[in-house]
Amino acid sequence: MGNRAVEYESADRIGILTLNRPEQRNAMSPELLDAFSEQIKVAQNDTEIRCLVITGKGRCFSAGADLRSSLQRDDLGKPSRETSYAMYEPFLQVLDLQVPVIAALNGHTVGGGFGLALLADIRVANHDSKYGANFARLGIHSGLGISYVLPRLVGPAHAAELLFSGSLISGSEALRIGLVSHAVDAEDVLPVAFRIARSIAGSAPLAVQTMKASIRRGLGWQIREAALGEAGLQAESLNTEDAKEGISAILQKREPEFTGK
Repeated sequence: MGNRAVEYESADRIGILTLNRPEQRNAMSPELLDAFSEQIKVAQNDTEIRCLVITGKGRCFSAGADLRSSLQRDDLGKPSRETSYAMYEPFLQVLDLQVPVIAALNGHTVGGGFGLALLADIRVANHDSKYGANFARLGIHSGLGISYVLPRLVGPAHAAELLFSGSLISGSEALRIGLVSHAVDAEDVLPVAFRIARSIAGSAPLAVQTMKASIRRGLGWQIREAALGEAGLQAESLNTEDAKEGISAILQKREPEFTGK
C-alpha cells in the first residue's frame, strides 16, 4: 500500500478503492476527501472494470468526521447547506459509477463512513465491528442522505431506532436486519467481497449495468437531492448548544447532557 490517502488499483476486471489513512481511522479529513474524489474518477474512467470494491486499511472502514479537527472542512467556510453538501460530495460520486459497487467493511463504519457504505450496491461486514450513524449522540442532523437511504434498506422502524438513538450495532446484527449481505470474520471480509465481485465480473457487463440502473430507477433513488436537504438541516444543527455538548462529550469520553438548545 502506497502513501496516498486513497489508493486505486484494478485486476481481472475488478477495481479496488482503498481508504488508506488507518492511523486516522480513515476519517473524513480534507486530504482523504480530495484523494477519494480524484481516485473515484479514475475508477469511473476505467472501462476495463466490471465491479468496484471499496474498503479501508486498518481496523476501521471509516470513522466518519474527524471530531478532533472539525465536522466541517475548514476550507469550506462557515457551516451552511452548501458547505455541508460540498463536504459529502466526494463520497456521493460513488453514485456516478455504472458498474456495481461492493463495500468491504473491514472494520468500524460510523457516521459519514456509514453513509458511504450505504451508497454501495452490496455490503460485506466484519461481524465483530460496529456500524451506525451516531449523529444524534453528537447533537446534529445526519448527512450524506442517510435518513433517506437507511429506511429503504432496513425499513422505517429499524432505521428510526438507529438514527434516533445513535446506537452502533455489530456486523452480525447488521446482517439480521438486512443492512449487509454477509457478516464474516475480519480476515474474510475482502475474500468474500472479491468472490462476489468475480461472480459479477463473469456476467454480461451491459446486462448488469442496465439492471443496476433499473433497480435504482425502480426504487426512485434521489439520493443527491436527499443529501442536499439533509445538508441544510445539518448546518443548522451544528450551530446549536447540543452540538457543542455532543462533540465535547464524545471527545471527553463521557455521556452528553443535552438541553434541546
